[in-house]
Amino acid sequence: MTTIKLALCQMDVIDNKEENLKKASSMIAQSVEENADFIILPEMFNCPYSNDKFIEYQEEEKDSPTLNRISSLARKNNVYILAGSIPEKENDNLFNTSYLFDRKGEIIAKHRKMHLFDIDVKDRITFKESDVLTAGDDFTIADTEFGKIGIGICYDIRFPELARIMVENNALALFYPGAFNMTTGPAHWELLFRARALDNQVFCIGVAPALNEDASYHSYGHSIITNPWGEVLAQAGLKEEIIISEIDLDEIKKIREELPLLKNKREDLYEVAKK
Repeated sequence: MTTIKLALCQMDVIDNKEENLKKASSMIAQSVEENADFIILPEMFNCPYSNDKFIEYQEEEKDSPTLNRISSLARKNNVYILAGSIPEKENDNLFNTSYLFDRKGEIIAKHRKMHLFDIDVKDRITFKESDVLTAGDDFTIADTEFGKIGIGICYDIRFPELARIMVENNALALFYPGAFNMTTGPAHWELLFRARALDNQVFCIGVAPALNEDASYHSYGHSIITNPWGEVLAQAGLKEEIIISEIDLDEIKKIREELPLLKNKREDLYEVAKK
């Protein structure tokens, strides 16, 4: 049996980087006490979710105080940590980037958000990440001791092609640090995680910041784990909390044998339709 004990750290992100890092460190420590193997932080866990703050809080990978802190904690506690995302600067570009650390504190994968959050829901919410951020171009499938995992960020989950490509490259679980808002969250957050898990018969995990009503952007929270049958195994509310939950990757084989969706795909027809 291949199991992973996950810790989803739904933290309250404020406008103070050092305090955010202290909170992340505290939640990691609590997760370690619960014997978690794999700890996940939210999208922009060190930074308020707004374009001006992305610029203010930006860090370069090679001398990032945030990444150095997380690396040290992964190594000290012998755990995997998916550092949700941070505003990462490279040359003149700014990216929304997630980093995966192994038990030795080494970066074994990084994902730059591929689909930028440019939306305008009339009279409700408008946001345009592309005003300051650059989109990433790489698919991110990481090798871990548990098997391969795929990584996306928030808005990336709305694009089923990305999830399918990660699964076709043998990812058994898909992780999406995210920060849906109080408009799109109630409407789509759970639906999307259940759909991506069901369509691809994998585990799908989302970790978001808690709702901070004093912030300019209101995160929906509701960090979530869905299984290959499309069921919700665990889900947070709006407030700060840690979800500790164990997933059994062997469930994937069982469900794919019972309902062989991936095997029954008509690739012959799809290829013809693309031409």
